[in-house]
Amino acid sequence: MWSRLALSRTLRSLSLFSSPSPSNWSKVVSDAEKIVGYPTSFMSLRCLLSDELSNVAMQVRKLVGTKHPLLNTARGFVYDSKNNLQMRGLVVLLMSKAAGPSSSASESLLPDMVSGIYPSQRSLAEITELIHTAFLVHRGIVNLKEWTNADGPLKDMQFGNKMAVLSGDFLLANACTGLAQLNNTKVVELISSAIGDLVQGIYYESSSTAEDNADFTLASWENQTFLSHGALLAKSCQAAMELAKHDKESQTLAYQYGKHLSLGHKLNSDLQPFVRGSEGELVPFSLDSAPVMFHRHAVGLERWQQQLQQARSMGRQTDYSKLCSTIKKEKGVSQAMDLCGYHGNKALEVIKCFPASEARSALENIACAVAKF
Repeated sequence: MWSRLALSRTLRSLSLFSSPSPSNWSKVVSDAEKIVGYPTSFMSLRCLLSDELSNVAMQVRKLVGTKHPLLNTARGFVYDSKNNLQMRGLVVLLMSKAAGPSSSASESLLPDMVSGIYPSQRSLAEITELIHTAFLVHRGIVNLKEWTNADGPLKDMQFGNKMAVLSGDFLLANACTGLAQLNNTKVVELISSAIGDLVQGIYYESSSTAEDNADFTLASWENQTFLSHGALLAKSCQAAMELAKHDKESQTLAYQYGKHLSLGHKLNSDLQPFVRGSEGELVPFSLDSAPVMFHRHAVGLERWQQQLQQARSMGRQTDYSKLCSTIKKEKGVSQAMDLCGYHGNKALEVIKCFPASEARSALENIACAVAKF
């Protein structure tokens, strides 16, 4: 049994670091990083080592010994032995290399390319990661209404929230500065709209739950998930094509790849507790994750509420192991797996429209890895 706040901390950690089939995923990412010229695991290192953020880091050290989730986020900046926090930037670089220079691009820019990628596209990859990291930090803000004495002193949570707001805003400001330096109005519009999508998606996530969302449909889930998890990558891939002066068809293909890959990755992440957890083991998962939402839609609202009540027989806390076993008996998990495979296959179908190359093969491997469990 876990308190809601403790479960929330664990789910944030999972959303930061979990990935499909860890050993296979690590190899796919490692091979892809070699193709783009350097590891992207520390893509935002220049920003993270700045004097301003160093001062913030000194303040964050005061949270050591507390239970504020900002610490887990901070650890993610330097932990990459088995997982990769910066997948989005890597995909943007691979997409840039797979497409190559366009026929309308100025030949004077070709000497500036490194490993087949323009400097502006590398900057875009860094900007994408800064935006993603900024929102991860902001998601680490604790809802003080759910705070209990078991979670530690209230003043630690309040201080941690202030640092999460400050750190996230700093990263986002740096991303916006870098975006302006690209000197491309369409790219600014694309990435700005992606930031707006992220805000809207996170608002939807926080304002609705699996318990009271009576209007849930597959279309509504995909729309919300795209806003909060897919729009940034999809529009960044499209922006990478724009920076290289590729036509609208190439931009659309890049957008579709980013969209389907993001949705597949989110589904795979949501499915991990159900496909890898063992019976009797405490397996944390969100009640708004895809398998749960599909399960609730299949059994109906009334039966779902009864199952929730049964899992809370020991009080207000939920027995997630029992609830996980209940969900596995129905169709929600298999439906989520089918949808994950669909999006993985769509991403694979789209990327095959690009010329054959090492970069395209790496993007194909990533799409395949997302659909495996």
